[in-house]
Amino acid sequence: MTQRTLSIDVPGAGAVSAVRTSAPAARWMLVYAPGAGSNINDPFGVYAARELAKHRVTTMRFQFPYMEAGRRGPDRAPVLEAAWRAVIDAARDGKTRLVAGGRSMGGRIASQVAAQGAHVDALALFAYPLHPPGKPELTRDEHLGQIRVPVLFCSGTNDAFGSPDELRAAAKKVRRATLHLLDGADHGFAVRRSSGRTREDVWSEAVAAMIRWLETVN
Repeated sequence: MTQRTLSIDVPGAGAVSAVRTSAPAARWMLVYAPGAGSNINDPFGVYAARELAKHRVTTMRFQFPYMEAGRRGPDRAPVLEAAWRAVIDAARDGKTRLVAGGRSMGGRIASQVAAQGAHVDALALFAYPLHPPGKPELTRDEHLGQIRVPVLFCSGTNDAFGSPDELRAAAKKVRRATLHLLDGADHGFAVRRSSGRTREDVWSEAVAAMIRWLETVN
């Protein structure tokens, strides 16, 4: 496993930082973006990159332009989508299949560019933010029916951004969707102490679910 830092130009928005964790004889590359409040050092992303490298999956993690500039509020959708397209273009090497995704907003924007036709082979959406907490009427699923690649939804059963039933309904809009539920986990993948599990246990389950799912993608 080797790691290097990159700078990727986003047209009209400057450059963003990315970290590529290369796996020997990689079969897949995961391009990963964090949630709205996190950055290139998103703990789950760092953990996933390390673990996936053991299973012949290279990872490229990046952060959006607003985080690169030290701003708190996310960029507007066109800028977020432009960042995703730029990183996808930089990541694709013609040798490994590309799965795009991330946590929360990072995965949601990946799904939007995939629905718009971005060249990816699959999507891995962790803690997909189906709607803001307490506002199910603001569901963010209109584009899901336009996705033509396999999709993994991996979310906690206590996620306020989408209940298991809501996620099941959303997944039905995708032609090839797999839903993996993380028992007791919330939107940040935290679990109650009484469960006997830790957040890292949840991370491990989520990564294992992705590895099993990738073996089924053709």
